[in-house]
Amino acid sequence: MPTFARRAGDLVPGIAFLLAILGLIEVAARTGLVNAAVVPPPTAVAVQLAQIVAGGTFAVPLLQTLATLFAGYAIGCAIGIVLGILMGSVRAIYDLFEPLTELLRPIPKPALVPALILFLGLGSAMKITLVALAAFFPVLVSTVQGARGVDVTMIDMARTFGYRPIEILRQIVLPASAPYIAAGMRVSLGVALVVLVVAEMLAETGGLGGTLIAMQHQFMVRQTYGWLVIVAAVGFTLNALFVRAERRITFWSSR
Repeated sequence: MPTFARRAGDLVPGIAFLLAILGLIEVAARTGLVNAAVVPPPTAVAVQLAQIVAGGTFAVPLLQTLATLFAGYAIGCAIGIVLGILMGSVRAIYDLFEPLTELLRPIPKPALVPALILFLGLGSAMKITLVALAAFFPVLVSTVQGARGVDVTMIDMARTFGYRPIEILRQIVLPASAPYIAAGMRVSLGVALVVLVVAEMLAETGGLGGTLIAMQHQFMVRQTYGWLVIVAAVGFTLNALFVRAERRITFWSSR
């Protein structure tokens, strides 16, 4: 209970600051300081959001986005972890893949949408591939750093006791790299969601992003902001759930 109370107390300043910003926007929209047709009062957006939630219209786009996100995220993380462990442990593999990684990593992933549409079309394959690429590089970089930071003495000791290379990777390198891997996965989760919503907006093929851009095209301003709040809530919830899972899985690492 004291821990929960302390965490709740830590959130008070941030929540108060957010409420203050919303209050200022409310006053500005009600008094005409800003164009209410473009920036509606937050209370009006809240009413529209409540209608969207009560009507259940958010369920199908939300499930479409989450299904695509989890599929691409799982693929990208799995490949990033495996390749990262190998690159961090075997110098020859690192030298082989490092130039290609540094060439492709800085490319903004939404810039790949036109090329992926040409190859894969506008369906789920394109979006899953884009999400996998967005998740892959942060996980790969973090995993390589974690694997290369393992204490050499531990590895030498394992070899002295007759551990095979695969056992060293599984029992020493992977657990020691776990906090780094978790950090990369947490970063990549947010990046993957952003990239997916952008891809859905560009392709206009459903999901939260497709619904959001459809509302904008119809100039349904309050609905647009309402769906934007839903996107923000999804990102916040996914991050909070991942943080809780990370604390349980890597409980031995310092916070």
